[in-house]
Amino acid sequence: MSDFYHKFRAEVAAGGAVDEAVSPMATRNGKATGFIMIGLLAYLAFKNPWTFVFVVGLLISVFLHEVGHFSTARLTGMKVTQFFMGFGPRVWSRTKGEVEYGVRALPLGAFVRIIGMNNVDEVDPADESRAYRSQTFPRRLLVITAGSLMHMVIAFILFLGVYASGGRQQNTGVSTVRGLAEISSPASAAGIAIGDTLVSIGGIAVADYNSVSAAIQSFSAGDSISVVFEHEGVRQARDVVLAKHPTIAGRAYLGVMADDWGWKDLGVIESVGQSIADIGTTITGSVKGVVVALNPMNSIRHLTKSPEATLETRPTTVVGISDFSGTVGRSDGLKGVLTLLASINVFVGVFNMFPLLPFDGGHAAIAIYERVRSRKGRLYRADINKMVPLATLVVGLLSLLLLTGLYLDITQPLG
Repeated sequence: MSDFYHKFRAEVAAGGAVDEAVSPMATRNGKATGFIMIGLLAYLAFKNPWTFVFVVGLLISVFLHEVGHFSTARLTGMKVTQFFMGFGPRVWSRTKGEVEYGVRALPLGAFVRIIGMNNVDEVDPADESRAYRSQTFPRRLLVITAGSLMHMVIAFILFLGVYASGGRQQNTGVSTVRGLAEISSPASAAGIAIGDTLVSIGGIAVADYNSVSAAIQSFSAGDSISVVFEHEGVRQARDVVLAKHPTIAGRAYLGVMADDWGWKDLGVIESVGQSIADIGTTITGSVKGVVVALNPMNSIRHLTKSPEATLETRPTTVVGISDFSGTVGRSDGLKGVLTLLASINVFVGVFNMFPLLPFDGGHAAIAIYERVRSRKGRLYRADINKMVPLATLVVGLLSLLLLTGLYLDITQPLG
């Protein structure tokens, strides 16, 4: 237990993995796990190409996040000793100069190891001048926020590329089917397909997501209603029997996801302005989303299928978002997947700046606190040991949310 605590404390202090012994057995296990991961990605590419595109986009985003830390650290004179894609056992690594570059078995993230992240990170005295903690406040703040800033750059490039070449989604005034539930749902049984336009549900005119949801919920499970929709320009009417909602007690269920979004062409200049504006609004929404995501009560409500549980408060993971990206790809193609990826980059950038360890925002908060406490040339250094218990609670909460979100993603897919 003591060894685990010291390793955990060291990794929190370092902002990533610390040097560890490399055994032949660990290397073999890492390579075996790596081959399994490659096989799973190949299967995903065959099974759902759009989800594969999204996952590859996420991996590239994670890589560029670490490039942000790596490049700014090297630029400001800090010593970087490791740059790894993935976590867990090594699959492959090679040392060039003073940096070990490599790949680890589990594609769940990446890390860059910068020496001397705080007061308990042990550093060779000869390297102290190149330690993170020995640099000026502006340099430390630049390096630790570079990852999140990179996500914003990625989002801008993706938004701009999509808007300038394929247009931007906007309100169309009609409710278009974007996704369908399982084959046995009332909507699928009625012959409704992705891309169809919903006209009315039970005699109630619908034109957007909210009106579709309200129309369905004005009836009860077991009610027989008429659904009017347009398929390939031909208006049709079908009688359906609403089912019980699979996750929310007391609600009727049609099994269709529809909204009033469509694509509008934009010029290059307009695309630039709209990309910046959309990053701003996504940041605002992401701040609220972080608060929702870190609230364990939302997980409890969804696990117990509480009537208060809504899609907006549901915890999810990369599994659920990736699965949902398949639905988006089938509906809107590459531009839909890239737009979703841009929004996810903004959210990850905001989430990563939450001001608690082990997030980058925790290290940024420490740098700011140390700057405020430093007086007249006397440098103040925060004691990381006092922060480890809180960081442990944060890691525990994240683990709970991960397990809950993964369970819901598997049993109740978003897509």
